[in-house]
Amino acid sequence: MANQAAFLETIKNGYTFKGEHFKLGCAILDGTVVTGADVFLPLKTLNRHGLIAGATGTGKTKTLQVIAEGLSDASVPVLLMDIKGDLSGIAAAGTSNDKIKERYQKIGGEWSPAAYPTELLSLSKEKGCRLRATVSEFGPVLLSKILELNDTQAGLVSMIFKYCDDHTLPLLDLKDFKKVLQYATAEGKAELEKEYGKISSTSAGTILRKVIELEQQGADRFFGEKSFEVDDLLRISDDGRGMISIVRVADIQDRPKLFSTFMLSLLAELYATLPEEGDLDKPKLVMFIDEAHLIFQEASAALLQQIETIIKLIRSKGVGIFFCTQNPMDVPPSVLGQLGLKVQHALRAFTANDRKSIKQTAENYPLSDFYKTDELLTQIGIGEALVTCLNEKGTPTPLAATMLVSPRSRMDILTDAEMDQLLAQSKLAKKYNQEIDNESAYEILTAKLEEAAEKAETAAPAKKGRQKEEKSVLESVLDSPVARQVGRTATSMITRSLLGALGLGGRSRKKSSSSWF
Repeated sequence: MANQAAFLETIKNGYTFKGEHFKLGCAILDGTVVTGADVFLPLKTLNRHGLIAGATGTGKTKTLQVIAEGLSDASVPVLLMDIKGDLSGIAAAGTSNDKIKERYQKIGGEWSPAAYPTELLSLSKEKGCRLRATVSEFGPVLLSKILELNDTQAGLVSMIFKYCDDHTLPLLDLKDFKKVLQYATAEGKAELEKEYGKISSTSAGTILRKVIELEQQGADRFFGEKSFEVDDLLRISDDGRGMISIVRVADIQDRPKLFSTFMLSLLAELYATLPEEGDLDKPKLVMFIDEAHLIFQEASAALLQQIETIIKLIRSKGVGIFFCTQNPMDVPPSVLGQLGLKVQHALRAFTANDRKSIKQTAENYPLSDFYKTDELLTQIGIGEALVTCLNEKGTPTPLAATMLVSPRSRMDILTDAEMDQLLAQSKLAKKYNQEIDNESAYEILTAKLEEAAEKAETAAPAKKGRQKEEKSVLESVLDSPVARQVGRTATSMITRSLLGALGLGGRSRKKSSSSWF
């Protein structure tokens, strides 16, 4: 009992916050929920990023859902990367059942259903508001990174962007970029080399092949207009709750370049657009990346480098990024060390490598007088997790094995009919789902080349006429008696010269011989 009293005091002291906060669950000791040992999350430090980890089926996605709901209730906009396609249910109210009632009898409080204000977004043909960015907005540096170009190739990309800027050629989609690239190595090569330096046809060919590879993964649908504006991710609903924007990317799991392209663009745009905020009372935006291990396993080195940089810098903009993955070891150490909130669900130990991984995972958490962390990681049940976060002073809170609250929204997906209804009511869908094809580099260069071809075709008959006229004059001159005589004289002179050189000149040789005696 004394041990439980000390535990209760530790949890209360560690998870009592002055600023806004919401309940994540109630702490467990020796397999029993301790009444009053409530575990809260402070909004002030949720821009310090976080991790939700655990084996398949232990409740990671539901934990993500709970935290997203708590943020929305606190008027914080949320962005969810739905890689598995199972988060759309947050837009519909949940339904009570015996398991939920039993859980709340243990952790205290009341459960009530709630549907949350939601926008469905899409990079592909999935239902949702279309996300796009222009090639110009993406920029030469990020484009070179996603194409994994070397320095020479990246220099050529920068040259193309500079040429387009100097000559007012908008680069809106990949069709524009390919057209300028082809122009730079053909009709316009002399022009570009005169202004900007030599152009390697080999480098241009490599870039073109990589752009085509990107297109084959569906990036041609991502690049274009109308560009998505970051402010539309920071919306508050009419009832004061934060909008939850769900990016539906279930159909691009096997297309890492497309996802990398989107992630690079989004992170860079957030960082470039949002002002420095310092320490806010609550975040301006929190982004959750579900099944993040798919990103770290498949993403390019450019994406990993960009994530590491953004993680370190973007929190000062008031943005928090949360990774949801199966094992903390899936996250690079340089990123893992930046994550303030950690929610660790159960891990499974089937092999020696699994046991080694569990010991390493346990070392990432604060030492506890009440738990043997490595043992507890394999024993906690579904809907339970080890929790630690940063308090308002930036210090890690005590480790707490926690029975988590249940999501108030639906723990399942929306039907197609419900998605259609949601999109029909969406202001963003009306704003972004129209196909726009403004005049850009492709049309301008195509028109320029067609005009040049027409001029060449018009000039051809006149040139042909002049050549024919000149030929007629020449033929008349050559057919004249004078021309024929000149021809005969020239022929005779050439013949004599040749015969003389060969010693067969006849009278010339005889004349020359007599002069020697």
